Amino acid sequence: MIYTPEIGRIRKIKKETRDARTFRIELENKELRDNFYFQPGEFVLISVFGIGEAPFSISSSPFKKYFEITVRKVGNVTGALFNLKEGNYIGVRGPYGRGFPMDEFEGKNLILIAGGCGLAPLKSVIEYILEKREKYGKLALLYGVKTLASILYKKEIKKWRRIFDVYLIVEKKEKNWKGDVGVVTRLIDKIEDFKNSVFCICGPEQMISEVINSLKKKKVNHADIFVSLERKMQCGLGLCEHCNINHIYVCKDGPVFRYSELENLEELKWEEK
Repeated sequence: MIYTPEIGRIRKIKKETRDARTFRIELENKELRDNFYFQPGEFVLISVFGIGEAPFSISSSPFKKYFEITVRKVGNVTGALFNLKEGNYIGVRGPYGRGFPMDEFEGKNLILIAGGCGLAPLKSVIEYILEKREKYGKLALLYGVKTLASILYKKEIKKWRRIFDVYLIVEKKEKNWKGDVGVVTRLIDKIEDFKNSVFCICGPEQMISEVINSLKKKKVNHADIFVSLERKMQCGLGLCEHCNINHIYVCKDGPVFRYSELENLEELKWEEK
């Protein structure tokens, strides 16, 4: 199903925020459905018939007979998805790309750092680890959002907090919020031990830049920092060149990269301030 779209059916739609929804999708072809597998961080191309196609990171566990995508309404394809109902059909291609190297992470602590909708691919990492908990060390999530209303996966976060460390920060003080206020980098000091740890980051580019600079100040090995640049993708096939950064294409070479692969790319210039 790499090049030819397969038919998928929307089995469930969950409202996350005012402009974000999670779609649970099941492939109609039983053989493909039974053998569908992906690495957390990979993506699929979803087409709304008669409208267009767009890439979306997978936000669910790879050990299910379905997969989920979390969509923020920003354009024609996402707007068309929001008009669909449970039971409607869509086109599915993939999975594509390079995800997080979960086998390499075994035996290590994982610190996941997300901003806004960047939590979507990291949710897949979390669900993978919870399925194979004995193979990994400590798990922590640092999650930054603009407002309380923009928090994704509220029910899941409530459950996660009973299992591992979850730190949440909101950019500005709100009436019903008694937690941390500011940007997500403020949460990094809550991590007590940086040894034997890997760091997975996803969110807006400015946020990624600030997180990386904070980790560099903590003397974190650049090869232990993994970044998802999925927000830069557009066509998902390397044709539109929207995601081109010097000699790499995010959709074909990523969307997950070690920071050590990116640090010298002139167009990114993630320099310490």
